[in-house]
Amino acid sequence: MPKFDVTLLTSSKYLKADAGDEFTEIILEEDRLLREELEKQGLNVTRTNWDDPDFNWAETRCVLFRTPWDYFNRYDEFAPWLEGAGKVTKFINPIEVINWNIDKHYMLELENAGINIPPTVFIEPGDKRSLTEITHALDWDEFILKPAISGGAWHTYRMNRDNIAEHEAIYNELINDRSMLVQEYQKSILSDGEVSYMVIGGNFTHAILKKGKGEDFRVQENFGGTVHDHLPAEEEIEFAQMVVEKAKPGIIYARVDVMRDNSGKLSLGELEVFEPALWLRKCPPAADLFAKLVADILGS
Repeated sequence: MPKFDVTLLTSSKYLKADAGDEFTEIILEEDRLLREELEKQGLNVTRTNWDDPDFNWAETRCVLFRTPWDYFNRYDEFAPWLEGAGKVTKFINPIEVINWNIDKHYMLELENAGINIPPTVFIEPGDKRSLTEITHALDWDEFILKPAISGGAWHTYRMNRDNIAEHEAIYNELINDRSMLVQEYQKSILSDGEVSYMVIGGNFTHAILKKGKGEDFRVQENFGGTVHDHLPAEEEIEFAQMVVEKAKPGIIYARVDVMRDNSGKLSLGELEVFEPALWLRKCPPAADLFAKLVADILGS
């Protein structure tokens, strides 16, 4: 019989917080809140990093992906772990959903299903064109460059036609063995920020507004971004829920990141169903709902 009902998954960096490490303290607070709600459901909960050499994944009934936020720069290690652990325990979200969402090519599927996304071009490994050549063919003034498998703004760059040459070296290094994408930069990210909508069990629970620091387009808290309360209009909620409905079936929890595009329309930044920050501290009832869903899944 498994020792644990639920394992909250993180990376070794976030197992504990050093003095003054406010970002990790927030992560720990979020996991404490969820853990308390899971335990209220009678579940035995632990927390560890995905690369813990002493943890037997067959000894947990399920794994909840929380903050394994080093997977993208250790993907050669993470992918075999994901496959192996997925054979001996249940993943929440399911492994089929994770495999679909971990690579940003899923954005094209959602676009084909009618979801508005920023204009996006994927470049595959081994493409011999320079970044200058690729962007020359695009009728955009500013660009975002990032890997197809990434998170937390890792290797994410804002460029314009005057500084593309400055990014050729890092682009050439990255495109050698990974897919990349170039998107048209959406100007509202600086003026209006990005809104994250949490959808749990198919239902919207809460939203937060993320804004970058100064002129930084990166809204993540570890880059100095700030989080603000946000009361969404019905149009926003419907868009977020539609994104989840159009995605791969089986999603239990999701974060839908949305901005206004350069035409003023709601546009999907990303759908996070692999390891999304959920800002449960902003809406404790969402943690209760999440825990009840997990308990129902394990009880079925």
